[in-house]
Amino acid sequence: MQMNRKFRILMFAAAVVLITTGFAHGTDPNAGEMQADRDALKQRFGQRPYSPYAESGIPRRVYWGDSHLHTGLSVDAGLFGARLGLEDAYRFARGEQVTTSTGQPAKLSRPLDWLVIADHSDGMGMVGDLAAGKPEITRYEQGARWSKGLRHGGQKAVDTALDLITTFSQGKVNPDLMGMYSPGSKIYASVWDSVVKAAEEYNDPGRFTTLIGFEWTSLVMGNNLHRNVLFRDNGERASRVVPYTTQEPIGSTDPLKLYEWMETYEAKTGGTVLALAHNGNLSNGLMFPVDAQYTGRKLDAFYVEQRAKWEPMYEITQIKGDGETHPLLSPDDAFADYETWDAGNLDLSEAKKPEMLAAEYGREALKKGLELEARFGTNPYKFGLVGSTDSHTGLATAEEDNFFGKHSGGEPSPDRMKHPFTETENGKFDGWQTVASGLAAVWATENTREAIFDAMARKEVYATTGPRMMVRFFGGWDFTLEDLNSRQPAFSGYEKGVPMGSDLPSVKGTNAPSFMVYSLRDPVGANLDRIQIIKGWLDKDGKTHEKVYDVAWSDGRQPDNDGKLPPVGNTVDIKNANWLNTIGAAELGTVWTDPDFDPNQSAFYYARVIEIPTPRWIVYDAFRFGVEIPEGAKTIHQERAYTSPIWYTP
Repeated sequence: MQMNRKFRILMFAAAVVLITTGFAHGTDPNAGEMQADRDALKQRFGQRPYSPYAESGIPRRVYWGDSHLHTGLSVDAGLFGARLGLEDAYRFARGEQVTTSTGQPAKLSRPLDWLVIADHSDGMGMVGDLAAGKPEITRYEQGARWSKGLRHGGQKAVDTALDLITTFSQGKVNPDLMGMYSPGSKIYASVWDSVVKAAEEYNDPGRFTTLIGFEWTSLVMGNNLHRNVLFRDNGERASRVVPYTTQEPIGSTDPLKLYEWMETYEAKTGGTVLALAHNGNLSNGLMFPVDAQYTGRKLDAFYVEQRAKWEPMYEITQIKGDGETHPLLSPDDAFADYETWDAGNLDLSEAKKPEMLAAEYGREALKKGLELEARFGTNPYKFGLVGSTDSHTGLATAEEDNFFGKHSGGEPSPDRMKHPFTETENGKFDGWQTVASGLAAVWATENTREAIFDAMARKEVYATTGPRMMVRFFGGWDFTLEDLNSRQPAFSGYEKGVPMGSDLPSVKGTNAPSFMVYSLRDPVGANLDRIQIIKGWLDKDGKTHEKVYDVAWSDGRQPDNDGKLPPVGNTVDIKNANWLNTIGAAELGTVWTDPDFDPNQSAFYYARVIEIPTPRWIVYDAFRFGVEIPEGAKTIHQERAYTSPIWYTP
C-alpha cells in the first residue's frame, strides 16, 4: 500500500512548501481596511481567491516544541546537579550551543519552534538557596541538613536529594520552610517574576515562541498526578498571579482544586490557561479514575465536566516511559510493549497490580471516556496527544544520538547506562531504561503564543517519540483517493472533513466514516514502516473494545492468512551505531474506511505512524565511549507518532 509515484512527488513538493513558508507575525493594525479590500476583491473575482494559500485560514505548518522542560529552579533538577537556568534553556531550544551542568558542549541538530519551561511550582527556587547555604533556610533543621549534604557533594549530595524528594512526596517538609517558597512569600513571587521576565525576553513571534507555564506537582505518597499549566497570555497577565502549589492550606494535591485556581485566574485577569497530565504509568492507578478519585470523592457530572474543560491534552510519551498502552491491556497489539515503565511509582513503594493498569494508560483512558460519557453526558478523557521530554537538565533533547538524559547525573558518560535512574529496597529503574522522548507537534496558523495555544485547545496536535515526521489525519464521510492524490490534500481534508482532535460531523444514514491519513518521514530520520489506525468503541452492553488496523505500509508486503503484516525488516548495525534507509518508505498515505462500523456505537480513531527499526541511545553511547551494553538492555526500537483522536458519537 505504498503511494503511487505521482503522489510521492507531490508530497515532497508540499513538504518543500511547508518548510520554506515565510514566518508569520502578529495581528495587522490595518486589519479593518484589509478586510474591506478583501470584500471588494470577492465581488470582482468571486468568492474564492485565485491563490489557494490566501485567505485559507487553515494551518499549513507543523511547529515542533517541548511543553515540559525543567531548569535548575525545579527542586528535583537542582538537587541532582542541574545548574542551567532559564536563559540557557531558551538559548539551547532555539538552536544555540550551551555548556551543560557537567561541562559538556551541547547543541540541537535543529532548533525547536517553541518551548514551555514548566518548573515545579512547589519549592521553585529552593535548591539554589540550599546550595548557597543562605541563613534564611539553614535556620530550619531540615534546611541545614539538606544544605550541608548538597554542599558536601558526591554520594552525600545524592542521598540528600533522595531524602528531600521522599520527604516532600510524603508531605513531611517543615511547613515554615516550605512556606518560604510558596504563594504569599516575597521570595516565591520574585522567583516567578524571573520566570515570566525570561519568557518575555526570549519570545520572538514568528521565529521562536515561549509559552509561560509551570508544573503543579501532586505526588500523593509518590503516586504521580502532575499537571503542567500553560498560559496563552503575555507576562503582564501571568505576573498577576503566582503558580498554584500542593501545600495546604493555600494549595492542594486535588486536581479539582487546581481547576478552581485556573478558573479564578481567568476570571481575575481575563486570561486563558489549560492543563495537561503526564506519566499515568507512574500513578498506581490514580490518573484516570472511573468510579472515584484518590480523595474518595465519587466521580460525578461536575468532575467529568471540569476535567474535560481544563485538560484538552495528555502527554503520551516522555523520558519516564511511553504511555499509549500496555501489552496486558492490548494483547493483540504487536507494537504495544514500547518503552514500558510499569514497575510502580518513582518511589517504587508498591508493586504494580494488573488492575491498576487500566487507569494508567492513554488508550484505555480514551475507552473509559466513552463509558463515562454514556453515564454523565461528558467525556472527561477526550484529550489530544502530545509528547515532551520532562528533561530536568535545562536541555530539551529527544534525539537518540544527542540525548542528555533526565537529570545532570544522566548526561553523557561511559557509565550512565548502568547507573540506576532511581533505586530503593523494593526495586530500581536502570539508567538504560530512560527514554529519549518526546516532542509535541502543533498544526498552527503561525508561530505565536496565541496560535500555538489555540491549536492545543482544539487538540490539533500530535506526539512523537523524538523524530519529526509530518503527519496529517482527517476524518469525514466521503474522502476518496483523489483527495489524497491532490496537490494539497489538506485543503480537501478541511473542506470535506475534520482534522485530528475533532468530532466527526453528524450525518444521516449508516455509511461508515472514511479517514485520510498521510505521513512524510523526518527529513534527517528513518523511513516509515507502516501507518495504523487504532479504533476504540463502546458496545450496546456498555463494554469497551479496541482494534488495530494496518492501513498503509512499505515495501510491497502483504498480510498473511491471519491478517498480520510481516515485519519490515531490520538494518541496524549495533557495532557501528548505524542503520540503513534501504527498507521502508519516505512517505505513506491512504484513505481508509472503517469495515466494522456500527452507527449506534460511540467510537474514537487515532493514527499511529511507525518507523523502521533504529538504535536506541545506549547504542550510540556504547559506540562513542567504547563500553559494553548492559545485559538485557534494549538496543533497538521502532520510533513512532501518535495523532490526536477523532471521535464519533451516534
